[in-house]
Amino acid sequence: MMISCEKAANICNKAQYKEATFWEKTKLKFHLLMCKTCAKHSKNNTKLTSLCNQARIAVLSDEDKKKMKETFNKAK
Repeated sequence: MMISCEKAANICNKAQYKEATFWEKTKLKFHLLMCKTCAKHSKNNTKLTSLCNQARIAVLSDEDKKKMKETFNKAK
């Protein structure tokens, strides 16, 4: 049942984006009870996600990216 720290980090990242399965999250929680290093990483990962969500970071739409690329290519 015990997973490696590498696997735990991978599941932690997946959980951040809501891509982890129930079983993966269960294994991660068990691992975090045993491994304080991974528990700290998970806590920091959660803080980072929260800060990013609060920052309301905006990205270009696919259409805007395409227009920018076309403009750049024309300038060459």
